Amino acid sequence: MSTTEIVSVIVVVTVILLVVGNIVFSLLAERNNPPIGIFTECDGVRLHYLDRGDPAAPCVVLLHGNGSMIQDFTISGLVDGLARHNRVLCFDRPGFGYSQRPRSRIWTATAQAALFVKAFDQLGVRNPVVLGHSWGALVAIAIGLRNDYPIRGLVLASGYYFPNWRWDVWIMSGPAIPLLGDLLRYTVAPIISWAILPSAFRKLFAPRPVPANFKNAFPASLTLRPKQLRAAAEESAFLIPTAAQFQSRYRSIRCPVRIFHGTGDKIIEPEQARRLHQLLSSSDLHLVEDAGHMVTYADVPAVTNATDTAGSAGGGARSSPKENLTS
Repeated sequence: MSTTEIVSVIVVVTVILLVVGNIVFSLLAERNNPPIGIFTECDGVRLHYLDRGDPAAPCVVLLHGNGSMIQDFTISGLVDGLARHNRVLCFDRPGFGYSQRPRSRIWTATAQAALFVKAFDQLGVRNPVVLGHSWGALVAIAIGLRNDYPIRGLVLASGYYFPNWRWDVWIMSGPAIPLLGDLLRYTVAPIISWAILPSAFRKLFAPRPVPANFKNAFPASLTLRPKQLRAAAEESAFLIPTAAQFQSRYRSIRCPVRIFHGTGDKIIEPEQARRLHQLLSSSDLHLVEDAGHMVTYADVPAVTNATDTAGSAGGGARSSPKENLTS
């Protein structure tokens, strides 16, 4: 065999070993971290979700950020806190955790909102408060912008609302590229993601340390599966276009809105929250001092209380950022 042929054989064998290794790793990750909720079939998509609290109580829906899953909200304590006074539905968004993300659709925030509204009707949910964290805030907004499904209020945490230049978004979008992205996701992308995961978690929680319960309980191995890497890459690619699409429509949101953002957020600048607050006619801004992107961990009581009261009378009274600066 020539040198070229030998190199070609080595490359092919290496790719095959990586693909098989990543498939086996995914199966082991799912065996070690089985579903913690239940499933429903909606519009041809299998959704994984938790249903906690009193079924007859007012409903709160929780939507996690890019790359995350249900456990984000259970570990933080939000699910248990909110379930004291509400029926709480917490979903794995399409492609994350154990929810499906069919490749036949483009899963924009608007498309996800349409799916969730159908799921809400199917589960008997009426007039919920919708809490969205990070990318999930865009899905929550998309639900709030619909004219065919009323909600009592929105709680938006660490959201990205206005387009700006983000070089990191384009780098993270690589695994979403057809064919090339598939090759990356089943070969080197999981290895690279595994290597940078500890620093990524530190950046998410900075300037505070990563909580011990998150380190111990969050199923990080599920985030490294090729199918979840594809979903995360697609949402990275959709981030700026979605904000650009929505920014002219924020003023049409009529329900009360509670906005949370950490003043030390290293992922999305707090100015995004300030700008949204100025645009909305019925909003309340909470800037949490010394908190990062995972603001839902930094002040669980405040987020819980704001969500409990988001749909109450007067819940959308405007207030200045300084009046809601908490530590």
